Amino acid sequence: MSGKDQTFRYLTFDFILLLPVLVLTGLGLVMVYSASSELALKHYADEYYFLKKQSIFAGLGIAGLLICRYIPYRIYSKLVYVFLAAAFVLLGLVFIDGIGYSAGGASRWIKVMGLTFQPVEFARFALIVFMAYSLFKKQDRVEDFSIGFIPHVAILGLLSMLVILQPDFGSTAILWMLVWAMMFAGRVPLRHLCLTLLLVAPAGMYLIFTSQYRFKRYMTFLDPWKYPRDEGYQIIHSLMAFGSGGIWGKGFGQGYQKLFYLPTPHTDFIFSVIGEEGGLPWVLVVLGLYLIILWRGIDIARSERGFFGSLLALGLASSIALQVVVNMGVNLSLLPTKGLTLPFLSYGGTSLIVNLAFIGVLMNIWAHQKK
Repeated sequence: MSGKDQTFRYLTFDFILLLPVLVLTGLGLVMVYSASSELALKHYADEYYFLKKQSIFAGLGIAGLLICRYIPYRIYSKLVYVFLAAAFVLLGLVFIDGIGYSAGGASRWIKVMGLTFQPVEFARFALIVFMAYSLFKKQDRVEDFSIGFIPHVAILGLLSMLVILQPDFGSTAILWMLVWAMMFAGRVPLRHLCLTLLLVAPAGMYLIFTSQYRFKRYMTFLDPWKYPRDEGYQIIHSLMAFGSGGIWGKGFGQGYQKLFYLPTPHTDFIFSVIGEEGGLPWVLVVLGLYLIILWRGIDIARSERGFFGSLLALGLASSIALQVVVNMGVNLSLLPTKGLTLPFLSYGGTSLIVNLAFIGVLMNIWAHQKK
C-alpha cells in the first residue's frame, strides 16, 4: 500500500457512526440550554450556566473520541487488570469524606479541585474490557461452569455491591444486563446464563422490598397517579410533557413542564422536554439516530475477525443502547424511575465524555478492519 493510501486510511472516520453521534451531541447542547435556562437563571443568575459547562464537556468528549480513535484497541487487553483495579479504587473513594461527593441522598461522585467525576462510568468501561478479554482468553473452555460463568459473575457481584451502596440501582441493573449480553455473545451456555436470572430475581426483590424508597418507586411505577405529590411527581409531569407537546410539539423554548415542574429537566428527563418542544417528529429523529448508532456498533462487532475486538465493540454498543432504553423507558413510564442520563443528550460531564470515548474505541476497531 502506498504512503498516500496509508495516510488517507489514517485520516478516515466511520462517518455512518460519527455523524449521528455529532448530531445528537449538538442537539444535546441546544436542548440542555432550552431545558435549563430558567433553572440556571434562578440559581446562578446566568441562563447559559449549564450550556457553558456542557459545551466544555462536549469539547473534552470529542477530544477523547479523537484520541481513542487512534489508540489501538488491542492495548486495552494488556491493561485490563489495571482498569479493573482502578474501577474498584474509584468506586471505593466515593465513600471517603473529603473525596466523595453526595447529592440527592446518593454518594456517586468524586470531587477533586472543584471537579466532579462519576466513577461508575469508568467502571462500566473497565467491566466491558474485562469481559471481552476474559471471554476471548477462555474461548475453548467457556462452556465450563467454573471458568466461563463463575469468575465473571464474581467480578460483577463485587462491582455491583459497591454501586448498590452508593446507592445506584439503575447503574447496577445496566451492569448486569451488559454482562449477560456479553456472556451470551461469548458462547457461555444458556443454561448457565439462566442461573443469572435465578440470582438476580431474588436479589432484586430483596433490594426493592427492604428499601422504603425503592419499594415506593416500584409502587409508583404501577400507578404513578396514586402518588402525585412525591414519588409519582416526576413521572406524571414527564407524561404531561409528552401529552402537551402533541404531534408537532410546542416549538423550541416553548415547553412548560421545564419551568420548575419537571425536576432535573436537563439531565434524566431531557427526553420529555424534547417530546414537549419537538413533538413526535423530533422523538422519531432521536430514536432513528440511536438506532443507526446501535446498528453500526453491532455491524462493527460482527465484521471484526478478532474475538476480543468483536466482544469489545458489542459491549460498547450494548452499553449505550441499554442506557437509551432505560432512560426512555423511565421517561415514558414503561420502567421504574432510575437516575440514568440519556447518552449524548443529557447534561453531565462524565457520561458525555465517556460515551464519546466509547465511540472513538468503536471507530478504532472499524479502522482496524480496513487494514
